Amino acid sequence: MEIKVDTAEETRLLAELDKRTDAEALRMKRYLDMPDLSRTDGSPIGEMVKRILALPAFTTFDTIEVPQIISTDIGFDLFDFPMDHPARSKSDTYYADDNHILRTQMTVMWYYYLHDEKIKARIANNEPVGAFAFGKVYRKDEIDRRHMNVFHQLDGWYLIPKEQGEITRADLEKVLEDTAKAVFGNDIKYRFNPDTFPYTDPSLEMEVEINGAWVEVNGAGVVKGSVLDKLGVDSSKWTGWAFGLGLERLAIISTELPDIRLLWSDDERVKKQLKLGTKFKEVSKYPAIVRDISFIVDSAIFMPNNYFDVVRDVVGDMAEEMALVDEYENADKFGAGKKSYAYRITYRALDRTLTDVEVNAIHKKLEQETADVVKATVR
Repeated sequence: MEIKVDTAEETRLLAELDKRTDAEALRMKRYLDMPDLSRTDGSPIGEMVKRILALPAFTTFDTIEVPQIISTDIGFDLFDFPMDHPARSKSDTYYADDNHILRTQMTVMWYYYLHDEKIKARIANNEPVGAFAFGKVYRKDEIDRRHMNVFHQLDGWYLIPKEQGEITRADLEKVLEDTAKAVFGNDIKYRFNPDTFPYTDPSLEMEVEINGAWVEVNGAGVVKGSVLDKLGVDSSKWTGWAFGLGLERLAIISTELPDIRLLWSDDERVKKQLKLGTKFKEVSKYPAIVRDISFIVDSAIFMPNNYFDVVRDVVGDMAEEMALVDEYENADKFGAGKKSYAYRITYRALDRTLTDVEVNAIHKKLEQETADVVKATVR
């Protein structure tokens, strides 16, 4: 069964967001408007979703499409995120208003799935239920060739009455094994390690061996009883597993892709190579131009992740990498509470050669935005 959740609340929040012209609102609207690669034909992200959903163990599972803007109650409170968890910070998460966020993980589908009337009826009849949700999620993040602040996840979960069985570590390992083989092939080597998530216990992660190195690819766990109870499912009678995948990470590993931005490319020379299990070959490595920016700012209010968003606003996808070169405090030189930061930005376009004149103009604009928006003194 396919379930699509449309909420009046999200419609209202989108309308309110559309009226705003501040920088944070403009970037959130831009991110929300980006295509969902997990639903895009020809994308390795979408191909992974199809392969996993087609696995024999998951043929009876439902799929559910959930809102992109959700309440903090659903995003954090229901899933046992402590009040001091970093994900609650406005430097980590995009807040549409004080109580609503752009979803940071697809696990929120649990709430919407269990509120569907047909699913309620199945649970009342003691029928096992399982579902997948996939799509874009949003988190403030650094700038480099492996990270973007808009990316894709696939989450799955399965609930069963305890009178019909008990979820074990073996169940978790089988789920992770099946998904890894769907993406990397049956010959992939893998191993399991203990892990920690706010909403599962016990939890574990899987690593696969790629070119002689072990790389984390997915995680799973037994759904915590306290979370089930908050969601209206009696944990004394029900048990379940859950797992989550970062789809970009798997696509990059499978194709040996050198830059995450290539997943969004419209260049046909790039797109035709984006096939799972096919090693990507550079179509043309345009030269990079490097520029440094240094500034002094109030250390109490400066948040690097927020600054990365300012850089993305100005530079766009021409920012290949942004590395912290230096940071230090000197009260005698800068004043109390002030701190000096120096970043090195690598400018590189995926489709053409940038000129010094072009980059200088962009960098000058970035310096101005750093002064105006961040309230910093550019050095």
